[in-house]
Amino acid sequence: MMLPPRLSIARIILNRRPLRPPNPKTRVAGLRLFTQNSQLLLVSKTTPRPELPYLYVSSPSRFQQSSFPPPHQSRPSRYLTTDRKEYIKSEAKLTIKYILVGNGLLFLGVVLFWLVSIEFTERTYPTPNEWTDRSRNIYRTAHLIEDPETSEIIDWPQIGNNYWVLLSRLEDPSLDGKGLPKSPDEDRVYVVGIDALGFSRKGLNVSSKSEEWRRGYHVALMKAARAAEHLDECVRDTTRNITFPKVHMIGPSNPRPKPVPSGSYAAPLEENCVPASETPQTFYTKILTSIGFTSGQRLDAALAYADWLDFEGLHDTAEEMYDWGLDIAMGALPIGVNNIVETQTGIINSNAIYVSNNLLRATTALAVHHAQTKNLSAALPIFLSVLRARKQLSLPLVVDPVPVPTQEASQWETIKSTIKSIVVSPPYPPPPPTGDEAPIRTSKAVCEEAAIMAHIGEILFASANDDVKPLMKATKSRATSQKQQSGLSWTKDAVDISEATLSTMAQDDVEGRQTCTECLETGINNWPKMVRRMLKDQQEFVKMKEENVGKGRRWFWEGKITKEAEKDEGRWERELQLVEERMTSVQRLLEREENARKFKGSGSIFGFFR
Repeated sequence: MMLPPRLSIARIILNRRPLRPPNPKTRVAGLRLFTQNSQLLLVSKTTPRPELPYLYVSSPSRFQQSSFPPPHQSRPSRYLTTDRKEYIKSEAKLTIKYILVGNGLLFLGVVLFWLVSIEFTERTYPTPNEWTDRSRNIYRTAHLIEDPETSEIIDWPQIGNNYWVLLSRLEDPSLDGKGLPKSPDEDRVYVVGIDALGFSRKGLNVSSKSEEWRRGYHVALMKAARAAEHLDECVRDTTRNITFPKVHMIGPSNPRPKPVPSGSYAAPLEENCVPASETPQTFYTKILTSIGFTSGQRLDAALAYADWLDFEGLHDTAEEMYDWGLDIAMGALPIGVNNIVETQTGIINSNAIYVSNNLLRATTALAVHHAQTKNLSAALPIFLSVLRARKQLSLPLVVDPVPVPTQEASQWETIKSTIKSIVVSPPYPPPPPTGDEAPIRTSKAVCEEAAIMAHIGEILFASANDDVKPLMKATKSRATSQKQQSGLSWTKDAVDISEATLSTMAQDDVEGRQTCTECLETGINNWPKMVRRMLKDQQEFVKMKEENVGKGRRWFWEGKITKEAEKDEGRWERELQLVEERMTSVQRLLEREENARKFKGSGSIFGFFR
């Protein structure tokens, strides 16, 4: 059997195929696979890839724009390559990541600042723990708006609205007033813009509440009354819910309205206006008629209401309110203590065996009321009796400190206590004294004595003119009198005592330093005025004497007055120079006190960012 014929196949010549592996160095560089990624594709002069017109956008190169074309024409390449796609994706992911992380950190920073600000505000204006968070926030916000150190412009309409909303929440049995009886609707004042119950006009029985709750409720009522005082002559436009002074209202009751300031809202119409707030009487009488407040809290309301009546010119009604305050102070005295004050005059008896702090406050306020209404003959005896009673106060007991062995705290204990003081909120402040106890002659009491001495000096100096006979007024024109010099002496003593006490008072006694500062300011302002008046009287008398000598006149009392004038010649010039030097040192002390007070205020977070 014969085999089928084969096709002629070229035989592989073995000597043409090397037996070693190929050398990669001998590979031709121009032959590159299409699937390889390399940046050479972007700069290669020649490429085996097909160049199709629809794969790229042709644009003239810088060589084509020149007058001398290059020897080799540059081919435009693809812009969105695979590597560039990956680069753009990675950059987009990083951008989104940074935005999310940055916004998250910013949000956490805002939340942290808000929490820290709430903690600082709570430490500055503590609120009762029984109140809800909403009520506590309203209380703190109202205090911040009212504080002149944190607010350049005090917005009394906003302050009043905050306190009225707070009162409506505190008296609502479903919110913060659990256990309080609900007042009838006709006795309630509803606050515009909220759904909560309004606050009652009548006093409530809050004796079932804790002391912290009652104290906060009393502060809210007093602050609401103060806001009502500032809004007493204001109206609220119901169409725009904006408060305006009544003098800008357009209507029959105000035929000549004052123009509104430039840049403010248009003046309201009378038919669209209602009173901006309740009268201060509503809040003060509510405190006086409520059950559960201490005698000191009720006395605060009575004296504040009487001062408001004096400001309104209702002096007779104010005097009745001062008498009511005196009755409150006397009614809280211990059993068996009688005949302390003469009820008709308000003078404290010299043989009083027990004088409370509230009694001293009530009698002092009554004396100030008489002085402001020009009833100096009634004010001076009361001031003198109060000063005598204060000087008879018992001194604070001086107890030798018992040496207690102290151990230095470790560094870890110090760090732990510091963290605890920052994280844990301090407890609510302890209750202040009720005022029914007998005061102690502390540094603050000494400054209060100096303030009374300054009042006595004012009264003596002002009442000296009443002792000069009309005929003598016409001739010698307010000559120097012994009572004027006595008033000046009382004022000088008040300045000396208050300055010495303020210089030695402890720095942590804020109320005492404030009292001494006010007394020192009053005395140092009255002293130069009195001296200038005395100098003016002396100059007028010398001028009158020269005129009488020129006309040949001589009065029968002029010889005695002439001797007094010659004796006082040059005295008041020297006194005025001494007062001006003293004012320089006192002003320096007052500036240091003001700077220390501002430095303490800047310790809060709001003072830091102010």
